Amino acid sequence: MGYCPNTPEEIREMLAVIGAGSVEDLFAPIPQELRAKSFELPAGMSEFELLAVMRSKAAAGGTDIVPFIGGGIYDHIIPAAVGHLSSRAEFYTAYTPYQPECSQGTLQALYEYQSAICRLTGLEASNGSLYDGGTALAEAALMALRVTGRNAIVLDASVNPLHREVVCEYLGSLSARVEQVEPKGCESDLERLIGSITGETAAVMVQNPNFFGSVHDFTALAAKVHEQGALLIVSCYPIALGLVKSPGEMGADIAVGEGQSLGNTLSFGGPYFGFISTRKRLIRNLPGRIVGETVDKEGRRGYVLTLQAREQHIKRHKATSNICSNQSLCALRGLMFVAALGKRGFEELAGLNFDKAQYAKSLFSGIKGVSVLNGEATFNEFTLSLPKGAAGVVQSLLSSGVAAGVPLGAYYDGMDNALVVTVTEKRTRAEIDRLATLLEEALCN
Repeated sequence: MGYCPNTPEEIREMLAVIGAGSVEDLFAPIPQELRAKSFELPAGMSEFELLAVMRSKAAAGGTDIVPFIGGGIYDHIIPAAVGHLSSRAEFYTAYTPYQPECSQGTLQALYEYQSAICRLTGLEASNGSLYDGGTALAEAALMALRVTGRNAIVLDASVNPLHREVVCEYLGSLSARVEQVEPKGCESDLERLIGSITGETAAVMVQNPNFFGSVHDFTALAAKVHEQGALLIVSCYPIALGLVKSPGEMGADIAVGEGQSLGNTLSFGGPYFGFISTRKRLIRNLPGRIVGETVDKEGRRGYVLTLQAREQHIKRHKATSNICSNQSLCALRGLMFVAALGKRGFEELAGLNFDKAQYAKSLFSGIKGVSVLNGEATFNEFTLSLPKGAAGVVQSLLSSGVAAGVPLGAYYDGMDNALVVTVTEKRTRAEIDRLATLLEEALCN
């Protein structure tokens, strides 16, 4: 039994306008042999499952690549409401809200976005978004330099390698020193991170889960960092925050991350959005712009841009950043995504990611010559050690329609046989089982 929002009278009216005698006349140009005779669908399917079935029928035997790739960008389910609502003209074509009297809708949406980021990260203040996860991490480093008056950063090398490059590029132009601390296998080397802090260290930068998929509790690290007058910056995967301890709960001063996984499609690499949040005492050093809540002269609630410490608004030497905009539409999709899921739905989503990845870990580690390099705690990513080069294995599996993961040889010396595999809620048991079979076959050849 299908659902049609149009009444029979409305259908007749529309057909009359376009000059068609019936709905069947609309499909007359399609040859009979190309038409589906019927769709046999089981009852009670979710939106995602139904769309998957319809896409498979439309593909007529063709298939998309099934991705087990993560590394900062993830293939998650996006409720249809997110795409529909964010495509409305009042959001899709909205201009920068310099005039609050004309932009209350956009301003309120960004205010609610900031509130959502604060709730997720466990911190007190957020800006209206940044370009992406890499620039968010770099802006956090610059923020730490301003706050402390120091000129060095200690950077955990298990942070996303692409984001580390952005940090080094930003700080290199300021002659600030970046010391990268190599991990112990797939785990952050907390002892070396603490030992690398000097009187010139503005911040220690870590990631949770890290690039290898390992999850850490940085609470003890935060205490040690603060003892030496530095800040702790945590880059985080927002979906994981439905399950793991938030940066704020760990004692972090600044949290950043890539927001793509919150309601934004893969889109061939962008556009996405970066997020940043911090303690209230550091709010005046946040880059970009912040939307604040106020009241007008009649006591009505309203929203305005506030603390716009950008070069467009104040003298260059007083600016916290030269970024000229943010990613409002992508950030708005992030807000719609978390609002559509709600607290319970967000936690359930995180749990699905964890559970499916645990199943995959146990399955893959049973393949001869394959082992999991992470310690016990992971979220939806983990690192496998293979008996041969990971890059070649990934390339061979592409011909079977599977992108098996991210080979680490391009990013870390001595890890040519290491492969980071990501399992999101979209990956079915059948897809995971098929990857295990293909992986075993590739390793035997």
